[in-house]
Amino acid sequence: MTTTKRAVRRAVMAALAMVLVPLWTAPAGAADTGAAGAGTITRISLAADRDIPRGETVDLLQRTMTLAAGEKRHLRGRLEATSTTTGIVGLTLRVRCINAAGATVPVVAASARNHEGSDTTTYAIPGHLPLYADLLLSAPTAGAYTCVLQGTAYSSLPGTYHLTAVAGSTWLEADDTDQTGARWWQNPACESADPSGACTYVGGGPARRDAWVFYDDGTPVQQWQAHPSAVTVSARANVELTTCYQGTASCSEAMQAYPRGQNAVVDTRFEFIQLDTTGHACRTHSTSARRTVTDDAHHSVGYSALSGIPIDSACGTRTFLMRVYVKHVSGQTVKIDGVQSGITSLTNGIAFNEFP
Repeated sequence: MTTTKRAVRRAVMAALAMVLVPLWTAPAGAADTGAAGAGTITRISLAADRDIPRGETVDLLQRTMTLAAGEKRHLRGRLEATSTTTGIVGLTLRVRCINAAGATVPVVAASARNHEGSDTTTYAIPGHLPLYADLLLSAPTAGAYTCVLQGTAYSSLPGTYHLTAVAGSTWLEADDTDQTGARWWQNPACESADPSGACTYVGGGPARRDAWVFYDDGTPVQQWQAHPSAVTVSARANVELTTCYQGTASCSEAMQAYPRGQNAVVDTRFEFIQLDTTGHACRTHSTSARRTVTDDAHHSVGYSALSGIPIDSACGTRTFLMRVYVKHVSGQTVKIDGVQSGITSLTNGIAFNEFP
């Protein structure tokens, strides 16, 4: 990377913040009708590349479903994006569902990360940044619900450029049948700039050294009852982390200890715990990962999943608890993102029943 390019990136990153505004634009037509997968899931894929101009939110794919009151559907979206610039451009993926009156139901699931440029070689496919988001739609009333996959690009870079959603690799999946008894978790409110100091941080200085997502955030711990007919269960969690380098607009100023370029390393452990009759752990199922979050990427989502978990009758209950352990290892202080603008969830989890 040339000295000029590094200087431009540093200047842009100092001003760049993840902006997640809960706006709604008229849904676009589905780009591809798709085909039912495995008899229970329909995937709709983007048929042709679609540009995402700077400062715009673009509706990429949609599916409309007619649901009974209380019916639940799991939606999973993937946005793979390329860039026409070697500079850094923010990217946000959203999965949003609206009712017939145009109101968002119940929340917007989002993931965000900076696209580090068309010359980036650290992605699985050079220059191609993939993001995923999961949403559990629970219909409050009977009716039609339209779910949309959206992409937003944002940057203070000068000039003309855009991101592009890649055909085929950008898709929206939705269940074709009810996810009976499934449950949604989300992190508490945490605005981008965190002016009120509501967010949870792990790192040095005034930050905590570690934290438990969904468990010690000051809100009541949520427990989940597996369905009486379920034989096994599964769970997933998406945890968004943001590095707090000096000058960023995405963290409280008190948490900005180092200049940009320090990066951050954290250890995470996703746990789904079956409790005993005293409310203590009986069987703990977990998966761990060490994650590096660079200051160029700035935001990074960790996707964790556990499936085929047996329900142990010896525990005496069918009660489960979900939590994610996040421990700072080195580098920048890291913010654990939550709900922005009261509606957009960046860190969330879902538990599912699995029936014979």
